[in-house]
Order: sequence, then C-alpha cells, then structure tokens
Amino acid sequence: MKDIQCSVILHQDSEKRLTPTIQSLLLQTNQNFEIILLIAKKSEDMADQTEKYNTKSVPLQIVETGEATLGEQLNLAFKKAKAPFMLYVNNQETEIQLKRSALDLYLQTMQRHPDAGMVYSDYELEEDGVVRELHLLKHHIGRVRDNQDFGRVFFLRKQAVEKSGNADASLKFNTLYDLRLRISEKSELVHIANRYNGSLYRVVSKGKKHNVFDYLMASKESQLEAERVITEHLKRINAYLAPGAFYKPRPSAPPDAALKASVIIPVNNRPKFIRTAIESVQDQTVKEVEVIVVVNGGPDDPTIEEVKRFMPGGDKYSPDKPDVRLLVFDINNIGFCLNMGAQIARGEYYVQLDSDDRLKPDAVEKILEVYESDPRIGMVIGSYEVWQLEEDGSYFRMEDLPVVTHDEWTEENGRNNLLRINGAGAPRSLPIQVIREIGFSMNEEPFARNYGEDYNMVLQVSERHRIGRVWDAIYEVVRHSGGTDHSIDQATIDRNDEAKDYMRAETILRRQKLNKTK
Repeated sequence: MKDIQCSVILHQDSEKRLTPTIQSLLLQTNQNFEIILLIAKKSEDMADQTEKYNTKSVPLQIVETGEATLGEQLNLAFKKAKAPFMLYVNNQETEIQLKRSALDLYLQTMQRHPDAGMVYSDYELEEDGVVRELHLLKHHIGRVRDNQDFGRVFFLRKQAVEKSGNADASLKFNTLYDLRLRISEKSELVHIANRYNGSLYRVVSKGKKHNVFDYLMASKESQLEAERVITEHLKRINAYLAPGAFYKPRPSAPPDAALKASVIIPVNNRPKFIRTAIESVQDQTVKEVEVIVVVNGGPDDPTIEEVKRFMPGGDKYSPDKPDVRLLVFDINNIGFCLNMGAQIARGEYYVQLDSDDRLKPDAVEKILEVYESDPRIGMVIGSYEVWQLEEDGSYFRMEDLPVVTHDEWTEENGRNNLLRINGAGAPRSLPIQVIREIGFSMNEEPFARNYGEDYNMVLQVSERHRIGRVWDAIYEVVRHSGGTDHSIDQATIDRNDEAKDYMRAETILRRQKLNKTK
C-alpha cells in the first residue's frame, strides 16, 4: 500500500454541510489520502462514521476537540496528520464541494514549487442559487490585510507549518490570518488562478452585499487581536516601527503662507454638490482660510460655473468671506490635482474636503489646535459622521453607523496597524510644505486609478512625523447614488486592494531599510 500523500482536515460542525464535502472527497481522482474529522464531542450515533459517510476507501480519524480554540483544533489535526501535505477545508460556516481533480492539482503544484508552504486557489461562490467565479489576488509581501480573501481551502506543506510554529492557540478570531502570515515569512504562498472553468472548489453560501463600512461592525476584541497579529508579523520581518522612532519636527511654513489653511477640493462633474462643500469652508470659525477648487473635467465641466458664482462677479461672492480660487485641468487625476493646489496654496496647512462632503464649522479650528500641541506632528486626521442624501433632496445622518474615529489608531502603534486596515480617517490635514516635499501619489502605482493617494501619504508621513488626531466629528461624509462607495463591484474592490497592497509592499520594504539604519 502506498504512503498517504495528503491528510484532509474537516470540521463536523454541521452534518448538512459536511456530507457534500465528504462526498466530493470520495469522488477524487486521487484516493491516496486520509480524513481527519474535528468534532466537539463524540456521540453514540457517531460510533461508526466510516459506515455513515461510506469512507471505507480512505482512512478516517475522528479527533474530539471539546471547547478548544481553532488554533488548538488545528494543532491537534497537524499532529495527527500522517501525510507530508495537509488539505484544510474551512467548512465551519459554509458548505464546500471540491472538484474531482482538486487534490491531484494541489499535489502537482506543490511538486512544482518545492519552497511553497501553502497553496490557495480561485473558487466558485454559489449564493442563493447563483454561481460566480471568484478570482483571488496573488500573494506578495504587501498582502497583510486581515480581510484579504485567500478562500476556504488551503493546501499546506506539513514541514512548512511546523517551521512557522503551527497555529497560535491563544487567538479567538484571527487564527488563519496569523497562520498564513507566519507561513509566508519562511515559505512561498502559491496561488492557482482560474481562467475559465478552472476553480478547484465551490463554496455554497447565502448572499451578502459588499459594504465599505462593514469594518465598523467588527468587535473591538477582534480588532485588537488582529492588531497584535500584524504587529508581531512586522516585528519578525523587521518592518515594525517602535513608538516615537524616527520622528522629527515638521518643516517650517512656506514663505508664501499668508493664511492658516487652504482647503483643496478636487472635483469632476459635480455641480450640484460643490456649492455646499464651498459653503462649509466659508462657514468656518477660523476665517484665515481659502478654498482651492481643482476642476479636472476640462473647460466644459459644468462645475466651473458653479464655482465662479463664489468668485468676484458671481452672485454668491462676498469680500467678507474666505476666497475661492479655481484651477482647471483636463486630466482626472486626484493626486495631480492636490499637488497642483498645494503649489499655489497660501495657507500653512492643507485640509481635505471631497467635493460631495462637508466640513463641520469648527473643523479647521480643531485641526490647528492639534498642530499647535506638538511641533513633531506632521499630519492631523479627524473623525467623521456618515450622512445620506436621497434623490428627493432629503439629507439625514445615518444613525446606525457610529462616528467613525478609526480609534484602532493609537499613539504607540497606529502606524504599524495602518498596514492592516484600509484607511486612517477623515478629514486629513498636512502642512503644505510636507506636500511640496513628498507629494501625493499620482497613479504611479499599478491599479491605482484615483484611489489611495492619501493612504500612501499617511504611510509615508507616519514614518517621519507624529500623527495628531481629532476625535470629535468634524466632517460629514455624504453617501449618495453617484458616490464612489455607493455601488461597488468585485472587480473594483480587487483593483482598489491591488493598489493599496502595492503601497503596503513598498512601505514594508522602506521600513525594513529604515530599521537597518538604527
């Protein structure tokens, strides 16, 4: 009899979900495997699982786990596994059906990649009877988000798992996140892509729409645990920044700074929103501000005429209100717009305002107070409320969403934890001189497409300056049918993740180099 090539690890949580998975295993073109079934507690009617699931053709081990954490369960299974490779099927919450040739393909991939510690693959997702293919992203050093989809089936090299230290038994929420980071530190993670009809398995689940604010609903305990996971990973790869390390004073104000702040608004074809955005700046308690509207839709963009209403000669112009200035370009590139606005700015500080959002009246005042508290502060980030604008013009606060403070940012560890999450909060403010020295990204990164230019700036600034915070809501994010986060498909989500993960990769390499200078 041949040695067993693979140990397949499954959960018994739901018999209804488990049976289709077992059946798909027994139809594999490669039958040289064993099954390790993790169950909470054995019962009398489970005395003969081999007969129950008709697994006489393959060995079956039943492992009683009791109240063990997922990490403890996996470590028990890893220890029991007799084969050099392990197929972990994460069927705790969904039904999973393996394609008949899956095991052969996983094994062949491992043979082709002797340095691989884990193989993951594209898969089919069946939601409410509708099947679609999910194409996952290829792993690289920047894929450190805790929400990245690696699928539900992982083919592991047992030796690589042991080398990584196995699963962390103390974790309650982020066991698999931690395990794949650990494996990636010492071994290769290989992705099997599906071009057409090439998925290795199907996940059967109830449909759930993407919501950009889902992360707000994650428990505080889970968030803190995930932060611990990413922090330890960064320490192990020498990309961790210690509290206060490398901070230096922010640069002096530019010699042409005559005002406290310049609010720069990039905009493209949003004439009906720009008025309230401008008015929210002119209503600031601090009057030493200006508005720089950068229209990037070319000379025919209808937003231009709306902006001119606030300039000399316009029906909304008032010499007693902060100036409104206008730049017009015919290239829709947000980073370019912000950089050009900073070039002509007369303020000491830049303050963010998207064309369809609004500043609270005391926003600039509270931002300036934070800058004045510490000369090392090179960026201030505020907090915001989420508002809804309906087609009929009604405007209301979304009470089910709390004030978004991004309080996962801490003084000690915020710049490390930032690599795990997709944002740092709003509005963001920077010294104009910092922008002139560093500059916003202008879609130089692959897949960027007007996405993440500010995230990249936060990453870079946090390496050299302290980030100050305003915890009160000083900004209103307005959701509406034309907003970029209102309706987002999987292709857009993937493209955005590609862009920020590329920035993360650059940041990790930059920080590794920075730590070598100590």
